[in-house]
Amino acid sequence: MARDTEAKCRKCRRAMEKLFLKGDRCNGPKCAMIKRAYIPGVHGKKMSRGNRSEYGIQLSAKQKIKRIYGIMERQFRKHFDDVKHKKGVTGDLLLLRLEMRLDNVVYRMGFASSRAQARQLVNHGLISVDGKKMTIPSCEIKIGQVIGIRDSKKESNYFKNIELGLKNKKDFPAWVTFDAQKMQGTVTSLPLKEDIGINVDAQVVVEYYSR
Repeated sequence: MARDTEAKCRKCRRAMEKLFLKGDRCNGPKCAMIKRAYIPGVHGKKMSRGNRSEYGIQLSAKQKIKRIYGIMERQFRKHFDDVKHKKGVTGDLLLLRLEMRLDNVVYRMGFASSRAQARQLVNHGLISVDGKKMTIPSCEIKIGQVIGIRDSKKESNYFKNIELGLKNKKDFPAWVTFDAQKMQGTVTSLPLKEDIGINVDAQVVVEYYSR
């Protein structure tokens, strides 16, 4: 299985904005976009962001979305192929598909401080969907499904440490209903475009793959 080993902070510097790939660290003074707010590489400080070609703009948008959701090119293309023939705006459908990945839903619910950490929780079998163990981060969550912590894992130190924070959490997604007592959330609707909050024109990605 292919793995992305590039430093997360380097990805933010390449995008020239915070992508919040390292959870709480991104909000602190150690964030790379505070210490070195320029493109990585020998000529990073000299490189201009205003002279990109149309292809460069399309590629940049694709790479940014991939980095935000933490997926590789092959899987990203598969998600695109899954939605390109569906009715609707393909770019919006692509973002919706990415947003409904299990690892992203786990992150949005607050079980993890980053999507990478959420993916690890899923891979290690700590998360359940409709009461059943699920270890596939890319699993597409449907309306009505319940995502929670497996009963046998609720007493682990990790979940004990975040339990209080989850009970006091106020910024749950509008499309999720969370039960703090059971430590589980139910997807009640599909997220709207404004709920996703990704500052990128996904339709540009459609143009990239349509070349």
